[in-house]
Amino acid sequence: MTTSFELIPAIDLKGGHCVRLKQGRMEDATDYGENPAAMAEHWQRCGAKRLHLVDLDGAFAGEPANKSAIEAICQRVQIPVQLGGGLRHMASIEGMLTLGVERVILGSVAVSQPAMVIEACKAFPGKICVGIDARGGRVAVHGWDDVTELAAIELARRFEDAGVAAIIYTDIARDGMLSGPNIEETLQLAQAVAIPVIASGGIATLAQVEALAAHYDEGIQGAITGRAIYEGTLDFAAAMQTLSASAC
Repeated sequence: MTTSFELIPAIDLKGGHCVRLKQGRMEDATDYGENPAAMAEHWQRCGAKRLHLVDLDGAFAGEPANKSAIEAICQRVQIPVQLGGGLRHMASIEGMLTLGVERVILGSVAVSQPAMVIEACKAFPGKICVGIDARGGRVAVHGWDDVTELAAIELARRFEDAGVAAIIYTDIARDGMLSGPNIEETLQLAQAVAIPVIASGGIATLAQVEALAAHYDEGIQGAITGRAIYEGTLDFAAAMQTLSASAC
């Protein structure tokens, strides 16, 4: 198998700290340190080719809330950084890109303001991803507080020709639970659109990463991992070596 499958470490920001949530619940956070920039450097040393940042406070506030931590990370690492959470206005998007973020992830606004996503794709080519968070295949918005009747695949198809760089697909029932990714639903989404899909939620082991990577040619081009690499059920450096060897 020859792939360029990306395994991307997640750094979730809450109050300037690096945390992880279970199923998106702010009250169920585990704190992994007060220096997110140092954590970013650690994952870079372990072989990360990209970092995934989530401004959790921003996701609930509707505007970026951890700017200083985001800026510090961008200044400390040489690898690309992607950011989601609270980006609901063109000015916020531009501000984060100016800060050093390589690409941004638009979630709730993809449902409420699809025209803005299309506008952003035109204004910032290659810089816009769409985050689709779902429970039972239905889209959840506003920090996962509200589950809509909109199907994840239907939402993805709305942006098929917009120039979206990637879709970040999260099964929120599995996020932070180490219960394994929802490969079936992720694959259905990836096969339904031409946009690259990055899986998120539930990854616990190297075998699960390899199971996702096996579908690279069908559109699953990466995976985001958080709790597993912080708690040690997945050795990130070893996983990167394995993926690198499989790409040779």
